[in-house]
This record gives sequence, C-alpha cells and structure tokens, in this order.
Amino acid sequence: MNFDHDIHIVGGGLAGSEAAWQLAEAGYRVRLSEMRGSGVSTPAHHTDSLAELVCSNSFRSDDADSNAVGLIHQEMRALGSLIMREGDRHRVPAGSALAVDREGFAAAVTAALDAHPKVDLVRERIDTLPDGPAIVATGPLTAPLLADAIAAATGKDALAFFDAIAPVVHGDSIDMDVAWMAARWDKGGADYINCPLDREQYAAFHAGLLAGDKTEYREWENVPYFEACMPIEVAAERGVDTLRYGPMKPVGLDNPRTGRWPHAVVQLRQDNALGTLWNIVGFQTKLKHAEQVRLFRTIPGLENAEFARLGGLHRNTFIRSPELLDAELRLTSRPNIRFAGQITGCEGYIESAAIGLLAGRFAAAELAGGTLAPPPPATALGALLGHITGAAVAETYQPMNVNFGLFPPIEGRTKKADRKKMYTDRARIALGEWMHASSPAPG
Repeated sequence: MNFDHDIHIVGGGLAGSEAAWQLAEAGYRVRLSEMRGSGVSTPAHHTDSLAELVCSNSFRSDDADSNAVGLIHQEMRALGSLIMREGDRHRVPAGSALAVDREGFAAAVTAALDAHPKVDLVRERIDTLPDGPAIVATGPLTAPLLADAIAAATGKDALAFFDAIAPVVHGDSIDMDVAWMAARWDKGGADYINCPLDREQYAAFHAGLLAGDKTEYREWENVPYFEACMPIEVAAERGVDTLRYGPMKPVGLDNPRTGRWPHAVVQLRQDNALGTLWNIVGFQTKLKHAEQVRLFRTIPGLENAEFARLGGLHRNTFIRSPELLDAELRLTSRPNIRFAGQITGCEGYIESAAIGLLAGRFAAAELAGGTLAPPPPATALGALLGHITGAAVAETYQPMNVNFGLFPPIEGRTKKADRKKMYTDRARIALGEWMHASSPAPG
C-alpha cells in the first residue's frame, strides 16, 4: 500500500504503534516507518514485529482500584487503546498482573496496523527529522544518525545516551522523626531531607553495598563509568570512607536532635514540583531491585520507604522533555514534531504506549484544525504527561514509571490505607469529565 500521508510516525514500538492506531482510527493517513525488517535491527530486538516486548512480558499490575499502573490500563482501555486490546486478548496467567504471550501479542499488533486501510507500514530507517507533521517514537535505542538529528534540534546537552538512575522515594513514607530538612551549612534553605547514620550503621551499610547482589549489564549497553554518575557500590569499593567524602558526606549538616554532625548522611532531593517524590542523591546503582529495597531500608528514616523508582545504570536515549516539549508533546523549537514513548523519559511498556496514545490524539485534533486539552492531572494519563512536560525538575530528569507520587495529593487528612482508592476514584471521575468535554459536538 502506498499513499500520501497526513502524518509520519517514526518507530514501530509500543508508542509508535499506539499513536498510529489512534490517528488511523480518527481517519488520518499514517506513514509508519520501522527500520526492523529493512535489513537493520537493534541489539535488543529479536523479531521484525511491531510492539515487540524486548524484556519482560508483563504489563505489571492490572488493579485499577489501588495501583497507578492498573489505573492507566483502565484509562487506555476507555480510550480505545490497541495495545491494551491485544494485551487483553493475549493474556497469560500472572495473578493480578497483566502478562501476555509476547509473540502472539506483537504479531496481532502488527497484523492490525498492517491491515488498516489508513496505515502505510514501511520498513525503512529514518535518519533525519521529518519536515511535515510527525511523531518520533524511536525508543531508548534510537539509531545513531537520527539521534544526531535530534541532538541538533534540541541541543546536545538535552539528549542523554547514558541513564544513571538514583532511586526515588515517596515523601510520605520517610520517617521525619528521624530525618530532618536542611541544606549543607544552612545555605539555600532547608532543601534536602537528611537521614543520619552513626559509625556502626555506616559500616553495615558499606558492607552491604560490597556484598549485595548486582546486575550484570549486557554487552550492547556498553556502559561507561563517569565519575559524576558512578554506581555507589563501585565507589564503595575504593575504600571504607570513600562515600563519606562523596554522596554521604556529613560536613555542614548539624542533626537538630544531637547538635552534631552524623558519621554519614544520606540526602534526598525533591524530584517533582508537588514535593511528593524525593530522589536519593548520588545513589545510582547496579544492585538488583530486591537488594536495593532491602539495603536502602536499613538507612535510618527509610525503614518503611516506598519506592516510586529503583536505581539503575544502562544505555538509554531520551530527551530532557520538561524543558523541550509543550503540554501536547510538541518540540517547542520545531512544533511539527511530537515525541512519544521512552524517548520522552517515561519508563515501561504501558507508560510508553500511553504517551503514544496521547501523542496520536493530540496530533489528530491538530490535523482536524482544533486542539485537545491535556487530560487532567488527577488522571493517570494526565499525571504522567504532566511529569514529562513540566512537573519534573529538568536538571535531574530521569525515566519514570507512572505512580501515585505524580498525582496531585489528596486534600485533607486521610488514612494511608484509603488513599490509593481515593486517588483512583477521583481519577475515574476526572477522566469521564475530560472524555465528555473532549467529545465532538453532535452534528
């Protein structure tokens, strides 16, 4: 099938596939370019199928009442998501999670788009940014020439090829009877949460870092260790006091409960505008996730920490979206281009598809000569979109899964056990109102 197109989508992963489906279902002609199948692939992919799941086969929790991921599943189903439709059709047993037969799922997504009369699926590599309306959804392994073109359009400092991720903690799970707010030497305001360790606690933590179970990265990730983003356990190997002169240095931090500097300090820095998420400063790590949870909960004040994101270190290509994209995912310097999926800095299969869904809907509204208001921040879609397009701190921006820490807080005093249900109930009302307001007026 060959025809002129209304919009060009570059990348046939989860985000590009979902964006193409949303636009095609809205009646627009889509050119969907995917380099796999043209004689070019990536070290991570094994097939030419669209929406190939390269790691896990899980879309994670499907609980829409108490989990932000399950909630975004529900919202996407309500908006006619192809990814969710085929995920449901190819479900395999996984308890309360949605896991899929990866081969059947990808084959079905490919077949649906290949058969759609409004989609022209072209197996080709794109090396430059299109001049007309386009969505770039090339994921974390964007081909080098296109990555160079993106860097030229955004500024090289705004494109990351190296993902050094520190863990992020839900602020309301930090014990402020142990931790305290302060900046070093009291400069710049009480901007950090500080968790103190005495000599014995620090020694045990240091030993845990050395002994902890660590992830070995695949050869294709080719991760260099830069001094500024070295894994904390690699720094610990340099000597028992190395961390006390680095990210855990206690100088200039008087513990108000003792009037003295602790032996070591773990600092957390605000990670979103709402102040609900805090990243552990300097704690990028290769520790396996279960080991991170176990070890980091030995830090005083973090015994009951709930993690919105765990640490990591791997190759990733993503743009600094909060300072580059507008509220409709357009590149402000070239508004004909939208970005979607992991290249925007969202993390996870479903988050990528969700941003693809929104990019497709925003583009469809624009092609119709109108605009689509972003979904409310009280919805899972709106909370994730808001984080990507401005709520996150641009200087420390790193990939993030959808989680309740991205949502506006629930007003008033509530029991922690009730809060998640309150988030999801509020979100369903907000999504319904948004969908009603966004529906075309009767003819």
